[in-house]
Amino acid sequence: MNQAKRREIFTRFAAVNPHPATELEYTTPFELLIAVILSAQATDVSVNRAMRKLFPVANTPSQIYALGVDGLIPYIQTIGLFRTKAKNVIETCRLLLERHDGRVPASREALEALPGVGRKTANVILNTAFGHAAIAVDTHIFRVSNRTGIAPGKNVEEVERGLMKLVPPEFRMDAHHWLILHGRYTCIARKPQCWNCLIADLCEYRDKTPLPEKGV
Repeated sequence: MNQAKRREIFTRFAAVNPHPATELEYTTPFELLIAVILSAQATDVSVNRAMRKLFPVANTPSQIYALGVDGLIPYIQTIGLFRTKAKNVIETCRLLLERHDGRVPASREALEALPGVGRKTANVILNTAFGHAAIAVDTHIFRVSNRTGIAPGKNVEEVERGLMKLVPPEFRMDAHHWLILHGRYTCIARKPQCWNCLIADLCEYRDKTPLPEKGV
């Protein structure tokens, strides 16, 4: 795929959705951090549902740490891997209080030192909470980048490097959100909705799907 196509793809995304945002519900960088930690291998819908119960009760590192693992579990037990995530969240709160005065750090190194925070989660926080032009590659972005030809790669690290190099600079800040939303609702895993795709004429996927027949 050439750069003219890439630029047109992101120009179209921007025209339709000029201010894309995460579908996770949050009001502070800390709330976002907890929501992203909990969202691993879970849907944003399930995380939002749990956070609507948790955050009115506890939404600071000291408040959630005070709950402890056993106190946190009832709020998040509808989310996959909730026991491991509860331990990670409590330990993260402890480290935020001990090392960062209860604030979410704005550096990749400090973020990745927190339990349950890998490169993808750190990129989400850096981009969404602190305005860095970082791109977090999840399964949706990995699929869309490879399927369309925007930034093919064998693993998430290759795709991230490709996107950071190939996405035009003016679109880099929002590319993460556009690609996730495109993968979640249009370029879906099993059968992409090519017939309803904003960028179908630019996409280099060979096996484009036709408009389904009525009743199918």
